Amino acid sequence: MPQDAPETKIVDSYRVACDGGEGALGHPRVWYQIPEDRGWVECGYCDARFIHRDFAETDKT
Repeated sequence: MPQDAPETKIVDSYRVACDGGEGALGHPRVWYQIPEDRGWVECGYCDARFIHRDFAETDKT
């Protein structure tokens, strides 16, 4: 059974940055490009999922 991502963020840009959001307890800042055909990407460090606003209502994964 698939588990939900720890955090889901709806974003307006197809290029996003993630640093874990916990200051010194987070992780190095990494940049991701959201694929325009899929509409979401997950952080390789903290598994946060970034969903582009255009796909927010249609995301079923």
